[in-house]
Amino acid sequence: MLKTFLRGLLKVLAGLVGLLLISFVVLKLVYNAPVPSGKSGQAADMLAQQMLEAINHNAFTEAKVIHWSFRETNHYKWFKQEHQVQVSWKDYQVNLQTKSPQQSQAYKGDTELTGQAKTEAIAYAEKNFNNDSFWLIAPHKLFDPGTKRQLIRADGQDKLLVTYTSGGSTPGDSYLWTLNEQHIPVSMQLWVRIIPFDGITAEWLNWQPTKAGFPLPEERRLWGFKIPISDVKVIP
Repeated sequence: MLKTFLRGLLKVLAGLVGLLLISFVVLKLVYNAPVPSGKSGQAADMLAQQMLEAINHNAFTEAKVIHWSFRETNHYKWFKQEHQVQVSWKDYQVNLQTKSPQQSQAYKGDTELTGQAKTEAIAYAEKNFNNDSFWLIAPHKLFDPGTKRQLIRADGQDKLLVTYTSGGSTPGDSYLWTLNEQHIPVSMQLWVRIIPFDGITAEWLNWQPTKAGFPLPEERRLWGFKIPISDVKVIP
């Protein structure tokens, strides 16, 4: 009786694995668009500047503090003018120095970490801050050091391709921004190392003003799933 049950269970598991493998192959065949190639230079930079003006980038640069949570796990308090971020998760906290991460302080509870434990905590904080802040404010990172901008003509309109050739946690990633008539970004296609499907689209929806004078989207969706950003608060 037990052997029969186990054989049946193995068949079900094998079927599920096969279904997942087939689904992966199908998705890989569907989402295999190459990174588009366009024109860099003045025209691309002009479109990028129009995008920054539409989302009031100047006000963003002057904001003092931005709070948010990601997946209700990582919690951030970003002191922008001081280039410092308080990153907390579980019972850990890292006071991350974004310009010089090696000078950051790390704690578990009330105990300051040293050695390998400190190094690992700082690495976790830096990697997750890079990822989670990108999903929060990516349109403001068009002219970050190491970026390359190209003007792409597609679907009857001008789009902006931004490639991060260096910096961050995943250099080499590319994003193709689609803008509305007011030059506010509404979606981006992704070519990134951490996602095995090329050219998938993330939507940036329902932009609303913050107290600092620049807008942020209320929702960001990837494949229809909401990116888990919450508790956003901006202090001008």
